[in-house]
Amino acid sequence: MLAAPLNLAPRAPLRGPAGAPLPAGSQPAPGQIRVLIADDSAVVRGLVARWIGEAGFNVVGTASNGRIALEMMGRHDPDVVLLDIDMPELDGTEALPRMLAASPTVQVVMMSTLTTRNADISLKCLALGAVDYLAKPESNRGVTTSDAFRAELVERVRLFGAVRARGRRPAPVTAPPAHEPAAPMPAPAAPAAPVSRLSAPFTLRPKARPNTPRVLLIGSSTGGPRAVNEVLEKIGAATLRRLPTLIVQHMPPIFTAVFAEHIAARVGLPAAEGKADEPLQPGRIYVAPGGRHMGLVGGAGRDPVIRLDDGPPVNFCRPAVDVLFKDAAQIFGAATVSVILTGMGSDGTHGARALVDAGGPVLAQDEATSTVWGMPGSVAKAGLAQAVLPLAEIGPALRGLITGQPA
Repeated sequence: MLAAPLNLAPRAPLRGPAGAPLPAGSQPAPGQIRVLIADDSAVVRGLVARWIGEAGFNVVGTASNGRIALEMMGRHDPDVVLLDIDMPELDGTEALPRMLAASPTVQVVMMSTLTTRNADISLKCLALGAVDYLAKPESNRGVTTSDAFRAELVERVRLFGAVRARGRRPAPVTAPPAHEPAAPMPAPAAPAAPVSRLSAPFTLRPKARPNTPRVLLIGSSTGGPRAVNEVLEKIGAATLRRLPTLIVQHMPPIFTAVFAEHIAARVGLPAAEGKADEPLQPGRIYVAPGGRHMGLVGGAGRDPVIRLDDGPPVNFCRPAVDVLFKDAAQIFGAATVSVILTGMGSDGTHGARALVDAGGPVLAQDEATSTVWGMPGSVAKAGLAQAVLPLAEIGPALRGLITGQPA
């Protein structure tokens, strides 16, 4: 039986200290961000509520199941919901679509322990509209003692509370209408031009004509799973069969293997975590395994193969996009095609510079369709992108670069 529609009263706009509405794009004060916590563990609810409160955010309620969480949403209209997967009466997967139907701009972060089952469910929830996932330690003691979990939790609330305050939400992952063609790529000889988007202006690089492309590279983080799947689907299996595709998505172990399975099911091509010394094959998709850097070795008459290492994090990330992109620049040079999709931080910027210096084209997702315009924004602001495109146009643009037939 479906829950009754929630009666969400319109809420007043967020206001600054003087009472004036906050301008678009401004950062709300922590206390203005409303947070609802739904978890069947009283220990987890209490700890998370305390951490969120100590960070200055406004905890409007805690719930032991999805039904209570839905009722609280009707009373408090939270900006961010921290939603556990496994709960009695109404679990997170059942509550999520009802929450989004009642409040389409609410930012729902899924929380689950690190198991294959929960990774699969979390990725399905991202496809349904959750904005991110957070892996919980396996025990209450682990939750209590994990400084990393606490830091990630607070950062997610800060980030997605600001997204809700700006009234923005990533564009839905749907195909554009058949009568609406993707924007064509400008001519290769076009001069660089300043472009302004939602925040800082940036300059596009002149279009590069890659050598016959030999590899496709994708880097992404927050919001990436949905974006990656849409991009690959719009490139199309026929085009992807021409070359190997390597993906670095910031994810913990277990999640990356399940992510690869989801890609294979969506795209219809073999996809799996990359393995050490594995040769690259056209038509295969390689995902960097969680917790390990994935790069490439080759040259001097040797066919390129995947390398994995447990080196220190790069840009606070492991796997890191920079590691893969820099290796690819050395081995493939201008025969690369690459894109940086939605994500926090600046991972990928140094690697993109190496690819550009080698003559390869780099695309970036635009701010309006990014969950977080950190990684693609960093590449764009560094002047390394030859195109900054809405998500719906990236797949066709990459297909054009790979086939030599612009969209």
